[in-house]
Amino acid sequence: MDKKQRGPIIVSVLLVAAGMIIWYVMYNVWQSNPVSVNNPTINKVESNTGSLDLKSIIHNAEKSVVQIEGQNDEKTITGSGFLFNEKGDIMTNAHVVKEADVINVRTANGHIYPAAVVGTGENTDIAVIRVQQLANQNTLTIEKGIKAEIGDEVIALGSPHGFQNTVTLGIVSGTERNFSVDGFNYENVYQISAQITDGNSGGPLINRGTGNVIGINSVGTNDGTIGFSIPASEIYEQATTWSNEAQNDELDYKRADDISASDDPEQLTEDAEYVADYFFESISIRDYVGAYTLLGSAMQSANTYSDFREDYVQYNNLDYSELSSTVTEDEQVKTTVTITAETKSPDEKETKQDSMTYQLTIGHENDQLKILDISKSGKD
Repeated sequence: MDKKQRGPIIVSVLLVAAGMIIWYVMYNVWQSNPVSVNNPTINKVESNTGSLDLKSIIHNAEKSVVQIEGQNDEKTITGSGFLFNEKGDIMTNAHVVKEADVINVRTANGHIYPAAVVGTGENTDIAVIRVQQLANQNTLTIEKGIKAEIGDEVIALGSPHGFQNTVTLGIVSGTERNFSVDGFNYENVYQISAQITDGNSGGPLINRGTGNVIGINSVGTNDGTIGFSIPASEIYEQATTWSNEAQNDELDYKRADDISASDDPEQLTEDAEYVADYFFESISIRDYVGAYTLLGSAMQSANTYSDFREDYVQYNNLDYSELSSTVTEDEQVKTTVTITAETKSPDEKETKQDSMTYQLTIGHENDQLKILDISKSGKD
C-alpha cells in the first residue's frame, strides 16, 4: 500500500473514533439527566383532578345567601337572593320584589335588615336590591363567561316555604329553554333536575365542580320535579350597570327602627334554632370565625376568639342531633343539643368518641338574635 492510499484510511479511522467518543459522552449525559417533558395538557388534567368538598361549598355559599320577604298590604312574598358585590347588592328575581312596599332581608346568621330596590327588569325576571349593612361582606363568585352544559352537576340554594338555606342537588338536564310566565320572558334558561319551589326564587345555582354561581333559580313546575334557572352570564352586565348607577342617598330604604322582633313564640323558636344550627354547622366545618360572630357582645368580651377556638378545635367529625327548645318569660330561647365528636388524648396517640350536651341561650341584642350564653355538660 503506498503512502497516497494510507492517508485517507488514517483520516477515516480518526473520524470514526472521534464520532464514537462523542456518542459515548452524550449517552452518559443523557443517562445522568432525566428528560423533562412540559406538556400543558397533562398539567391541566392533573390540576383539576381534585374535587371541592360538597359540605364546604354549601357552607361557604350559605354565608352569602339571604331570605327575602317582600311585603305589601295584601300579602308577603318570600324569596331568596345572594350577595354578588362589595356594595351589599343582592341579586334576585323581579317577581319577588316588584310588588313589595317593604323589603326585609334575613341573613344566614339570623340578622334582619331593610333593603332598597336598585333595579328591576321589565320583561326579564331579574332584580338587584341593596342592604347597606352587608357592604364588604362575603360574596359569591359569578362565572360570567362560561355556559353550563347538559350533565353538569349543580347545587340550588334558597328558602322554599320559608325554610332558610335549603339545599337541593341535581344536574343541568337541558339548555336554551324558552317560555313566558306572568309577563316575564325566560330565554336560553337552564333546565335543572334540582327541585325549585316557592321561596327558592332568586337563589343561586352553583356549579358543583367550581363552587361558583352559574344561574339564578327562577321557576319550577307544579310537581317540583323540574326547575329553571336564568344563566348568570346573561344578566350580570345588567345587574352591574344598575349597581354602578345607584346612589345610597337616592334609594328608598325602610327605616331600621321599623324592624322589631316577632312576639310569636313559634317564629322566635324557629329563628333561634336556625342560629343554633348554623353555630354547630360552623363548628363542624371548622369555620370558627363564623361561629364566633354569632355570640353576643358580653360573650365576646369574656372570651377572645383564640380562647373560643381552643374550646372547639379539638373536635373531629362532629355530629349533632335535633334541637330542642323552650321559650322563657323574658323572650329568650333555651336550645339544647347533644353532639358527638372524636377527640384526641393530650399526647395525640389515642382517639375516642365523646358525647356532650350543650344548652344555648339565644335572645335579641340590638334587634338581632345572638347567642347570649353557652353551657356544656355530660362528657363521656
